[in-house]
Amino acid sequence: MTETTKKDYTLSSVKNALRILRKFTMDQPELKITELARELDLGKSTVSRLMSTLASEGFVEKDPETQRYRLGLSILSLASVCTSTFEIHKEAMPVLHELVEKTGETAHLAILDGLDVIYLHKVESKHHVRAFTHIGKRNPAYATSSGKVLLAFNNEQRVEKTIENGLEPFTQHTITDQKTLMETLTNIRKQGYAVSTEEISEGVVSIAAPVKDYTGQVIAAVNIVGPIQRVNDQTIPSHIKRVVEAGKEISRRLGYRFNHY
Repeated sequence: MTETTKKDYTLSSVKNALRILRKFTMDQPELKITELARELDLGKSTVSRLMSTLASEGFVEKDPETQRYRLGLSILSLASVCTSTFEIHKEAMPVLHELVEKTGETAHLAILDGLDVIYLHKVESKHHVRAFTHIGKRNPAYATSSGKVLLAFNNEQRVEKTIENGLEPFTQHTITDQKTLMETLTNIRKQGYAVSTEEISEGVVSIAAPVKDYTGQVIAAVNIVGPIQRVNDQTIPSHIKRVVEAGKEISRRLGYRFNHY
């Protein structure tokens, strides 16, 4: 094996190991070798070897009874380091708590990752009935309020890729028409917020607003999510005001000055 071939093999192994780790989600917290091999289109022997290496470093651990793997404590350690060093994470936490107190609904801080929106932080509603979400959860950007805010203030290429990837319907309210999506994003840029009513899940409504860094670039979105019985025509106007205020407050904490308008 030449030096170049060895290097390519090593890079391929690292990439496949990372692909394996990304397969673990809140919906699939435990996986078998056969499941990973099938979903990643890799050989069982390759997956088995990579899992053994990841297990030896504490990134995954195996349940001896079920033969299923789950993420290990090394992942938790890295996650703690990551979130503790995110300035936006630290600055947003008190604002999210205040937003939940004012609205009574679950609040999130979200960013774009590829064509998906992903939750970086969450403060749970105190209501017994609430939407199921979790930190790290991914949703298609075009079908969520946070995602639409981030797409609206992003570059045209990101929006084009979203459309090219297909606008899959999740409910009868999901935007699946290219023209409608473009018009929606234009309106969001003008009004400074987005509302998503039952677009990703039946009975769930979310409201989002942009978060800017000190340069004025939109780098995240803050939102609230709740059942349509509580987040409706009567409450949405006041909720919008509070979510927009929360977005501005986080932006201020990150150094943005709104007198730049």
